[in-house]
Amino acid sequence: MTRIITRTGFMIVVMASVIMAFSSCGSTRTIPVEEGWDLLGERKVNFVRDRDELSIFNTKEYSAFRFRVENKDVSIKDVEIVFPNGDVLRPQVNDLIPAGTYSREIEIAPEGKAIRTIKFSYRSKGNLLKGRATVLIFGKRPVNRYYQNNSNTL
Repeated sequence: MTRIITRTGFMIVVMASVIMAFSSCGSTRTIPVEEGWDLLGERKVNFVRDRDELSIFNTKEYSAFRFRVENKDVSIKDVEIVFPNGDVLRPQVNDLIPAGTYSREIEIAPEGKAIRTIKFSYRSKGNLLKGRATVLIFGKRPVNRYYQNNSNTL
């Protein structure tokens, strides 16, 4: 009787170990984020659809944002930022962003504003056989002006 329990216990431990080993092999990656910036989201560039929309699910305020492109060069244009109150900002953007680099900072408001969605058009350079590009969007948190003005008294 104890031999059956021991064998069953051993099988449970082995199965649990196998499950844990496979679940820890996921394709997670760490993205370094500069101080003062938040990763808002990322999109795989699609060769069929050349327009995307990223919903922002937080209430933080951002003074600027920028794109980072990975794997292939991407041309980004026609950017539209929608704020929670429905206002829309359409900054002039028509930039070719080389793989592994950031776009320029695109100013939203110096004091910061919450963002509901960011819509943008893109065109990936190269062909599908060489893989797809990834576009990451980062938001810049506004600088605390009180801290800036009173930094010499601390």
